[in-house]
Amino acid sequence: MKLDVDVLRYLSKDDFRVLTAVEMGMRNHEIVPSELVHRIASLKHGGTYKVLKNLLRYKLLHHDSSKYDGFRLTYLGYDFLAIKTLVNRGVFTAVGRQLGVGKESDIFEVAREDGTVLAMKLHRLGRTSFRAVKSKRDYLRHRNSYNWLYLSRLAALKEFAFMKALEDHGFPVPNAVDCNRHCVIMSLVQGYPLVQVNQLQNPDSVFETIIGLVVRLAEHGLIHCDFNEFNIMIDDDEKVTMIDFPQMVSVSHQNAQMYFDRDVECIFKFFRKRFHLNFQETTDGDDGSDIDTDEGSRLSFASISKTAGFLDKELAASGFTRKDQDVIQKFIGGSIEESGSDDEGSDDGNESETNETNVDGLDSLHLAEQI
Repeated sequence: MKLDVDVLRYLSKDDFRVLTAVEMGMRNHEIVPSELVHRIASLKHGGTYKVLKNLLRYKLLHHDSSKYDGFRLTYLGYDFLAIKTLVNRGVFTAVGRQLGVGKESDIFEVAREDGTVLAMKLHRLGRTSFRAVKSKRDYLRHRNSYNWLYLSRLAALKEFAFMKALEDHGFPVPNAVDCNRHCVIMSLVQGYPLVQVNQLQNPDSVFETIIGLVVRLAEHGLIHCDFNEFNIMIDDDEKVTMIDFPQMVSVSHQNAQMYFDRDVECIFKFFRKRFHLNFQETTDGDDGSDIDTDEGSRLSFASISKTAGFLDKELAASGFTRKDQDVIQKFIGGSIEESGSDDEGSDDGNESETNETNVDGLDSLHLAEQI
């Protein structure tokens, strides 16, 4: 769905109030009942239903009446809530052109009041090419139910945390500026994805730099898990920048060696094919014949010294707030049922009563703070 920020000009405070009400209702419901939306929004004179009609027209909400009359946020509605919050914080003032589309995210230019251009990444888990999230990410562990918007928020939080931690430890990554919901704001990398580059002045040097980053990450306790030509940026001076971090795992992960070897193999394969680098060297066999050995086999995961500090254990202080960390730990640990059935109606049995109490006690100030 195309992000048309011009629609923001036509949305009132009541529109955002109802959008926020649906978002709050989705904590306990996959489809939020109309009565609950009306009760949370607390608009006077029954104005909620008029606003809902307007939001449906702009495709910010989806209406579902298969089981009962209710609504849920679309990704476009979630985009607007995140953008509105970040604009209110003064993070940026304008949204520009779309820079790229990934299998699980969209990238846009945004501008600060002083004209500085940043990059806005909107995570969009749940696309057709990313339906196997349960096998590709460990957000869910043994969980069977989930909400795509919530998982996108987790991915954004993780990426912001990793980016900030890596930046603090001198890795070539974009500057992490801010994060809200499924949206991450970062500095704009002046360069091109390596996959678009056909010629390099010093391909051997660039290759060594990239492989060195894989090793440094492992030394600091992290494995990228998707380190390939699509997630490496390079500028005109052949300076390398890493991007895309939500899938990173610890070196203590049960599949760490497989992920590490896969990252290394992707780099070797790309440079061998694109820049015709030869990684074969000849040694003498026992019978005097020549034997070709792959230079990549020297890079052993077991031989890497992991003494530089474990960033995977420091990330709580580098990107996640304590509240976000607690939510993620609960979600991963299995105490939250993010998309419970209509009969269950809550993330867990204890939170249901608490949330209903909060809904009744909401006032204008509290709801305004959400947007």
